[in-house]
Amino acid sequence: MLKGSRAGILKKVQPLSIHGQISWDVFFTDADEADGPVQMARVGPEAVDRNLEPGDRITLQYLLGSVTSVTRDTTERQGH
Repeated sequence: MLKGSRAGILKKVQPLSIHGQISWDVFFTDADEADGPVQMARVGPEAVDRNLEPGDRITLQYLLGSVTSVTRDTTERQGH
C-alpha cells in the first residue's frame, strides 16, 4: 500500500530501546480476521495513541508500505 489506512485489532504494544532511541513494537491482527496471523509494526512512541489496550480496534496509517501511526478506531463508538 503506497498510502492509506487499515483497521486492526491490537494484541500488544511493547517498548524497545535501540541505542537509547525508544520505539514501540505494535502487534496486531487484521480487523476482519481477529484470529488470523499477528503482524508487527515498529513506530516511534509519538505515533501511537496513549492508553491503548489489547483488544482495542485500531487504525494503522501507511505510507510507502510502512506504518506511520496507530490510533484508536472510534467509528464503532460514534452514535452511541
